[in-house]
Amino acid sequence: MTSTSSPSASSASPAEDALLEAVSLGIPSALSDLGALVRIPGIAWPSFDQTQLERSAEAVAELARETGVFDEVRVLRAHVDDTEELGQPAVLATRAARNGRPTILLYAHHDVQPPGDDALWQTPPFEPTVRDGRLYGRGAADDKAGIMAHIAALRAVAEVIGDDFDLGVALFIEGEEEYGSRSFARFLRDNADSLRADAIVVADSGNLDSHTPGLTVSLRGNARFTLTVRTLAHASHSGMFGGAVPDAMMAAVTLLATLWDADGAVAVEGMTQRDAATPPYDEQTLRAETGLLDGVSPIGRDDIYGRIWNRPAITLIGIDATSVDAASNTLLPEVRVVLSARVAPGQSSAEAYAALERHLRAHAPFGAQLTFSDVDLGDGFLVDPSGWALELTRDAMADGYGVAPVDLGIGGSIPFIADLVREFPHAQILVTGVEDPHSRAHSPNESLHLDTFRNAVRTEALLLARMNARSGAD
Repeated sequence: MTSTSSPSASSASPAEDALLEAVSLGIPSALSDLGALVRIPGIAWPSFDQTQLERSAEAVAELARETGVFDEVRVLRAHVDDTEELGQPAVLATRAARNGRPTILLYAHHDVQPPGDDALWQTPPFEPTVRDGRLYGRGAADDKAGIMAHIAALRAVAEVIGDDFDLGVALFIEGEEEYGSRSFARFLRDNADSLRADAIVVADSGNLDSHTPGLTVSLRGNARFTLTVRTLAHASHSGMFGGAVPDAMMAAVTLLATLWDADGAVAVEGMTQRDAATPPYDEQTLRAETGLLDGVSPIGRDDIYGRIWNRPAITLIGIDATSVDAASNTLLPEVRVVLSARVAPGQSSAEAYAALERHLRAHAPFGAQLTFSDVDLGDGFLVDPSGWALELTRDAMADGYGVAPVDLGIGGSIPFIADLVREFPHAQILVTGVEDPHSRAHSPNESLHLDTFRNAVRTEALLLARMNARSGAD
């Protein structure tokens, strides 16, 4: 759904022209600092070196201090739920509003996905490399670029506006987003007074393409769980008993096939879809952005963005069974799989998971025994695309990119946004980002489009300046 903003001519004032010039001059330093962050392999999984995550938090805290904007900068941890376990380190920097100005909360995360197989990277994952207008490296886009978009915009605003900068600012850089944001809700409760804001910028999403900005107004929820399928008390010889008893793999494959119809669309009763208009997106673009092989067809029906943004999806993302190298003529007694479902905006993840469990139990073949475990649920996000902060953001995007922004749905999930909505119900939530469809976040050869980054910083600097000119009561 395309915004009505028009970028035919920049509406920036002379003061804003000076601000944009400051942004331009600051981009080389911002990219240098981004490269330094990318070199720190801060991964929240306990199996990785947690001192690197601590290094990453301290590096972000120092960047925040160096802006000169904040009254206080701290590295903090919160407990996971109501346990004694501490979550990973986050950075919280705060600046009180002055002279009746509103407060904005700027969010990003400094932890990154594991690199995966280094052999699949063209250059080392933690060695930032510029190639063909893109910066390659793990976290270069997701989400250390989000951090540096905040820092670079704050630097420019502080330089140009100076003592007239009265906007309240809270900077919250999480340290475990890729690990499930386990202590996120508790962190919000523990630091509610410091985090409370009129508008919240979540810089962890993407854009329509490398030159068209996007404001994310819907996100799918998620329901992930482990399913264990058992048919035998023990393994048996496939030659002796094959054809008489079902092995667990046969039962699992038969069962899982019922989750989709002949077109590959989800066929689970009770999982809903959202009806909403979407921009044009053709199959050729889909093939280019996903690497869909020649002869392999897309799945689903109707408009492609609608399939990704507004309909459910189910993906088998893991399986425990005998490996090819260890294969023997054996009937497997048990198979474990991990299923990841994306839930259409507007449906609760708990409702969608319940529908999935009902479907699987009802379709279990040969009386196979099913066990469900490790259930992880996260609700989607559906915003009323009105309000002064959203309009201000759309206008800033139009002037920052020079292209009219588009209201986006995103097929991925950011479950912690539901926590933000619950804790700060009166704040307007602005989901933005620096990624484009070729960023390959979570994949080998993750990268940041440098022009997109520059335009994202321009946009955020304009947004901060325009919010600074606004009365908190407006």
